[in-house]
Amino acid sequence: MKIVFATNNQHKLEEIRAILGSKIEVLSLSDIGCDADIPETGTTLEENALIKARYVWQNYHLPCFADDSGLEVQALNGAPGIYSARYAAMDPAGPQGIEAHDSEANMARLLRELGENNNRKARFRTVIAFIEKKDVCPCGCTSITQEHLFEGTVSGEITRQKSGAGGFGYDPIFRPDGYDQTFAQLGAEVKNRISHRAKAVAKLCNFLTSNEA
Repeated sequence: MKIVFATNNQHKLEEIRAILGSKIEVLSLSDIGCDADIPETGTTLEENALIKARYVWQNYHLPCFADDSGLEVQALNGAPGIYSARYAAMDPAGPQGIEAHDSEANMARLLRELGENNNRKARFRTVIAFIEKKDVCPCGCTSITQEHLFEGTVSGEITRQKSGAGGFGYDPIFRPDGYDQTFAQLGAEVKNRISHRAKAVAKLCNFLTSNEA
């Protein structure tokens, strides 16, 4: 089975492909000739995931899925949430000219805003939106599209300093519950088993394989 993942983020692609293994062939946006920067204008993870998946479906008519993930810190009232990737770029009090996905700047802002707060509880949350075509008539003359949402979360805490060189994003400052190391220290094998994205992808994979049977 081939399915499009609405991203060109190489880190995400590698993570998703490692989780799914050989069960499903995952194509990126560049694999289907799409170089659009799909705007994420939603106010929730669910809305942003659906926006990206719908764009691919409407323009390429291929079964596709998209994800949106966010880090939600309890002491910051759930921030950065949907703005996780561009948290530092949106800081009115921070340096100018910071680009989205600047992990170092994002972590620096988060640690600065938490300061010495002893409440370091946080969670990563991923929502995957999957769009497929379903034939209504046995002969295939009539069909509809169906949208499905899958969510995965992992709870933990924000450390007081960065640790580890692996992973990406906020991984060096997020320590999942039950572990004494950050995502960046645990390595891809462990992260791909316990992470928010791994849990959401597992639900997607179970859905796809059960519907294939």
